[in-house]
Amino acid sequence: MRLRIENLQVKYGNVQVLNGLNLHVDQGEIVTILGANGAGKSTTLMTISGLVKASGGGIFLDNQPLHKLEAHHIVQRGLAQVPEGRRVFSTLTVLENLHLGAYSTTDKDRIAQNLEKAYAMFPILYDRRSQLAGTLSGGEQQMLAIGRGLMANPKILLLDEPSLGLAPILVKSIFSTIRKINETGVTIVLVEQNARLALKLAHRGYVLELGKIVLEDSARALLANPEVQNAYLGGG
Repeated sequence: MRLRIENLQVKYGNVQVLNGLNLHVDQGEIVTILGANGAGKSTTLMTISGLVKASGGGIFLDNQPLHKLEAHHIVQRGLAQVPEGRRVFSTLTVLENLHLGAYSTTDKDRIAQNLEKAYAMFPILYDRRSQLAGTLSGGEQQMLAIGRGLMANPKILLLDEPSLGLAPILVKSIFSTIRKINETGVTIVLVEQNARLALKLAHRGYVLELGKIVLEDSARALLANPEVQNAYLGGG
């Protein structure tokens, strides 16, 4: 078991956002977290990556606790997040953005290897390497955000709404690349509004409602589940 979350509690002020969350992700899996807006999906990812502090419970990567570490130490342990809305540095070039993804690495050979891998996954980033990130299309910015995440050489990649605001043809391309990244051995945790697409890509899924897991199953079983169909798949 690569990632394990036990009885995770998160509060924003007096508001309980996550209430006793339990989930696990095995090596090599793509696991998706489904739920309506406000269910706690993004909070779950941000708590795993250390950007939000848990008020209770634990997060373990390869049986080592993460929940007391600062975010940059969590990256060094092998966990990277691609945030919702891409969050590229618009006034820096594509190459400078990619190098920022490797800020926790001092090994120049490793950085060069990871850069090659990012360019192999997204050849357009090589073509645009000297261009300012703010001038890229939405799809190219999403590729850059994922490429930047890969620069940390992660064991686990957390993806928050990678299809947000993209044209359908670009979404298909991004999801195809996510599958390729997974095939290289990177474990993936995916939060995605397009539940059908997420379940077609994932091995397993969790359904989150008001900060609690209410359903856990294989992705195939969740796709066929009438409750999931009615709530998230437009009735099937």
